[in-house]
Amino acid sequence: MIQVKEFVDGDNFYAENKANEFLKGLAEEQVVNICYGSVVKSSRDGAEHQRSTILVVYKTDEK
Repeated sequence: MIQVKEFVDGDNFYAENKANEFLKGLAEEQVVNICYGSVVKSSRDGAEHQRSTILVVYKTDEK
């Protein structure tokens, strides 16, 4: 079965660490794809906030 796991954080360092910890538990052949995205949004008060997202697509033995 193909599964996805999403890691979202305001700091790309934390999202990256969470994704790497998850990947340690997978065999290399289970990983299908890894996607990364980052966006900066402005709030009404003019402050900018970054959001980083890492999506891991992987295989499991479940059917």
